[in-house]
Amino acid sequence: MTRSARRTRRTLQVAGAASAALLALSACSSSDDSSSDTSDKSDSSASASSSDKLSGTVTVFAAASLKESFTTLGKEFEKEHPGAKVTFSFGGSDSLAASITGGAPADVFASASPKTMAIVTGKKDNATEPVTFVRNQLEIAALPGNPDKVSSLKDLTKSGLKVVLCDKAVPCGAAAQKALEASKLKLTPVSYEQDVKAALNKVVLKEADAAVVYKTDVHAAGDKVEGVEFPESAKAINDYPIALLKGSKNAETAKAFMALVRSAEGQKVLTEAGFLKP
Repeated sequence: MTRSARRTRRTLQVAGAASAALLALSACSSSDDSSSDTSDKSDSSASASSSDKLSGTVTVFAAASLKESFTTLGKEFEKEHPGAKVTFSFGGSDSLAASITGGAPADVFASASPKTMAIVTGKKDNATEPVTFVRNQLEIAALPGNPDKVSSLKDLTKSGLKVVLCDKAVPCGAAAQKALEASKLKLTPVSYEQDVKAALNKVVLKEADAAVVYKTDVHAAGDKVEGVEFPESAKAINDYPIALLKGSKNAETAKAFMALVRSAEGQKVLTEAGFLKP
């Protein structure tokens, strides 16, 4: 074989080897891409499956002061879990507790005080161990512009001033009584209301000059009332516990809603509404 021929043969062999190597790399790359696509699709499918597996209706009994915050969280929950629905019953915590112990169907109870939660948890096997998720502080709701110049809890005892309080059995009413006792003040309201929203509404409708409610309710009312802080409220802060009711028909989804309430996202909604961190 001539030198020129041998040189040509070696060139062809090198070219063939290089081509084979490129084919092998291409095959590996294709395999890796395919594996990556499969993995990504699998992860995406698993995530969707995890999100979609929660379904059915969750019924939440919650203190009236939680209405705005929980309604927002309920919508967020339904958005995250398209197969689930959250329905609420808001009212005075004592009335809600009585309804639950009386057999009213519910999955979650969020109360405005440990005392009213105990009405439910005190019954054997009625609920799981409650957990405090927020706290709330009292504030005076005065008429817009504060025409009566209310600047303290003592000012509510002025003659002729129409003041509304929550019923003493309701957490906001019990807290108001505690603040009044701490101040050694006596106050006779024109009415006792069954929940904090009803007390606030008396001022909104100008049927009363002032009411002792929660900071969160003053915040929710916007310019319909004027809030007046008072130092004695620091001695009557309410813890808000939440618990899963053992008679729940949809415990898994109910637990997921409770997890949202206690999550960073849930706490952000609650603190923006004026609640204090637990």
